[in-house]
Amino acid sequence: MNRLSKIIAIAMIVMLGVTSATAKVHKKRVTPQGLYLKAKEVVPFLKKHKNTLFVDVRTQAELEFVGCAYSMDKNIPWLFKDFAKWNGKKHRFGSHTNKNFIADIQKALKAKGLNKDDIILLMCRSGSRSTKAAKALFKAGYKKVYNIVDGFEGGKSKKTKHRTVNGWKNQAPMNSWGYKLDKSKMYGLK
Repeated sequence: MNRLSKIIAIAMIVMLGVTSATAKVHKKRVTPQGLYLKAKEVVPFLKKHKNTLFVDVRTQAELEFVGCAYSMDKNIPWLFKDFAKWNGKKHRFGSHTNKNFIADIQKALKAKGLNKDDIILLMCRSGSRSTKAAKALFKAGYKKVYNIVDGFEGGKSKKTKHRTVNGWKNQAPMNSWGYKLDKSKMYGLK
């Protein structure tokens, strides 16, 4: 697909709101693959699609302190926090992209007996990092990458400004997530 075709396809997705599932996609969450799920759709999706790699792209600390979906296959962070740097614009610590992200995805696929033609689900806190990760995977030739658009914590409530609107933590079954981490799924551990 040439560059112009990609731009036209993305524009059509944005204009028509076309998704592969029922997820409504904000223009900031649009990916070249055009494949989306809401967090509450993931469990039934995984039951139907066995050859799927489910990756949480949040940091290890987020999984430990905020919780994780027990059905994820692997934690592969898209970004790492840099506690030696400060981002004054965002009033938080700096971060840098995981340079090994694509290679780490390939290893996780191989470990599960899958390849780049199989389905990959990506989840982050709210759908932002998973969008960036999906775009990077598209450039690397991965065409079946779904973005979980509301992420683990979901969107912010207009009333409270807390992430309580949707997302895995707010809409998935209570027994599908928690704070017990599986060492074999955590990034950087064997």
